[in-house]
Amino acid sequence: MPTTDEAKAPEGPETPGTTRDSRSPDDRGTDRGGFVVAAVLLLACAAFVAFGVLGQEKATPKDRAAASTTEVTYEVVGEGTADITYRAAGDDAAGVVTRVGLPWRKTVSLPPGTPPSVGVTLDEKGGTASCTLAVRGAHVQRATATGAFGRTTCGGALPAGDGSAGPEGAY
Repeated sequence: MPTTDEAKAPEGPETPGTTRDSRSPDDRGTDRGGFVVAAVLLLACAAFVAFGVLGQEKATPKDRAAASTTEVTYEVVGEGTADITYRAAGDDAAGVVTRVGLPWRKTVSLPPGTPPSVGVTLDEKGGTASCTLAVRGAHVQRATATGAFGRTTCGGALPAGDGSAGPEGAY
């Protein structure tokens, strides 16, 4: 006599194509299919991450920034001595030289879109001083100061983006 803890044998003979599982064959495939889809998605994500990490350039952010700069040359010519201020490496960076004998010349690299400028102030003895501004060797502006404490400024604009010449070819 069977007890309640014992499993009953299936009634009737087993036939090929039938199973003892109550789920249909399609239900079992769905469970495995979910795992397969999850595994494929996980591998795809891992591949994207690996490609992003391994495909990065070895250059540091400073190197990349230096590669996208534009060469600007400031020049002050004339007679006498002057105080000179100029746009150095970035938006807020300013170079200052005081009581410098003329002529004076400085070349800097500026990020695209940063406006270059150079200002000249003559001393109390006066004289004449002209500032010039060139972007990648192309003349942009010239201005002249005369007399005691004479002042002048040269400024311009750099092309935005990668610093390449625009359609006008101005730079």
